[in-house]
Amino acid sequence: MASQNTSVKAREAQTQTRLLLALWDLGGTKQEIKKGELTKRVVQKGKKAADYQGVFESLEKKGAIAVSKKGYSLVSPKGLDVLGEGLKSSDFKFEGTIVGTWAANALLKWISQVNGTVVGAAASVNGVKSTVKSYQEFEKVTLGVYDRLNSDYNLNHLVPIYRIRREIGDRVSRSDFKKWLLEMQANDILQLQGGSVEDSAPDKIEDSITTELDGLRCYAKLLKV
Repeated sequence: MASQNTSVKAREAQTQTRLLLALWDLGGTKQEIKKGELTKRVVQKGKKAADYQGVFESLEKKGAIAVSKKGYSLVSPKGLDVLGEGLKSSDFKFEGTIVGTWAANALLKWISQVNGTVVGAAASVNGVKSTVKSYQEFEKVTLGVYDRLNSDYNLNHLVPIYRIRREIGDRVSRSDFKKWLLEMQANDILQLQGGSVEDSAPDKIEDSITTELDGLRCYAKLLKV
């Protein structure tokens, strides 16, 4: 009985690791991944998405993933830590005789980045890349990024929001980024302006800000110059 329970737990751990690996490979640390896009990768033959509900709930409870009505995102650093531990586990393996191409490529990508920015995205030796946990910290970090981008690229105080978001990266969740950037506008620090990005790229528009009242906001302008 004990060995059976151990086997069940091992399979659950493997499924969690596969799910996290798929979410990471799809870019889940930077954006929310649609439910169908993720389940298409992780749901094995003969099973359905509902069979994985317990796995999603377990990972959400651990703080490894964030779940919304539309999709999932990988929470940094907890999600990356859980994924790293799962991949290093001696019990981890892919079931069946054929490993999907996505899984093989994702593992190669993880291995190539394991000592780089992926694992270290939430922390560095000097603390510069520590997770942003408060509005006050976000304001300080954002203004620093704003000044650097504005200076380096001669943006004349009209900095694309998507570039600010990508510079800050996994240090802050997408929901907090939007909430706190709007708070900076409410505090008359930044003015968020409309228009569109330079090449109307969908991914850049997605990394901008959309509000119910003002619609798409693509640029930030510093009011206290």
